[in-house]
Amino acid sequence: MSNKFLGTWKLISSEHFDDYMKALGVGLATRKLGNLAKPTVIISKKGDYITIRTESAFKNTEISFKLGQEFEETTADNRKTKSVVTMERGLLNQVQKWDGKETIIKRKLVDGKMVVECIMKGVICTRIYEKV
Repeated sequence: MSNKFLGTWKLISSEHFDDYMKALGVGLATRKLGNLAKPTVIISKKGDYITIRTESAFKNTEISFKLGQEFEETTADNRKTKSVVTMERGLLNQVQKWDGKETIIKRKLVDGKMVVECIMKGVICTRIYEKV
């Protein structure tokens, strides 16, 4: 994994996040809180394990994983998923599967910013973070 992903990232812009949460099946009250949250994402690495910690006033979540190995994840909106993160051509790709559904979260670095695309049922949400 590129060490350029490592560090602390602050959300600076978000497009279509509400539509993405709707596609996931997130209820109205949780979506309102989610739209207000301006999360900080901390990416770190220890040995073969990568940790992605997301902190906001709404909720903190943390996942630790080895690239290419499936793990169980409880998402910020309380979905219980089987997730796999892979590194391909500079993209950190996360696939979450639950109840016969699937969403993809792609993280890439563009001009020193981390661009996160969340894709579900044809809805594409783009969230941009800058390094703190």
